[in-house]
Amino acid sequence: MNIHEKWMNLALLEAEKAESIGEVPIGAVIVQGDELIAAAHNRRESDQQALAHAELIAIKEACEKLGSWRLMNCTLYVTLEPCPMCAGAIVQSRIETVVYGANDPKAGCAGTLMNLLDEPRFNHRTKVIAGCLEEECGSRLTSFFRQLRDRKKSKKENS
Repeated sequence: MNIHEKWMNLALLEAEKAESIGEVPIGAVIVQGDELIAAAHNRRESDQQALAHAELIAIKEACEKLGSWRLMNCTLYVTLEPCPMCAGAIVQSRIETVVYGANDPKAGCAGTLMNLLDEPRFNHRTKVIAGCLEEECGSRLTSFFRQLRDRKKSKKENS
């Protein structure tokens, strides 16, 4: 197992935590060197907060732990490609590298729809490594949404 897979496996554990509380199973961890700085998972439904994406929660935790808004020399591992909101926060917090698992064809802004992390007009660019444990990350999301659709269908049929 390479170093990226090691940290992505921790992000997958965070995704599992999200799923266990009924959240979309997305997890994120931030590391600096060999040290885990922050770990988080989606909490939008739990907190009823649009900003409670795994990446944003992890960035907030990392800033608090490091005592700086600049997350220099940090790498963010996330199970799903960052959305535009999260990509903006990643750029603003100066994260050096983002490693993500599954592509997001509906909102991915680290290369799928566009790449805000490597936009030359911004004052900071973030290196992107896509597809780390892509199968594991993608299948967790696919399974979650399949089950959600099945529950909704069953509920509708029983009404």
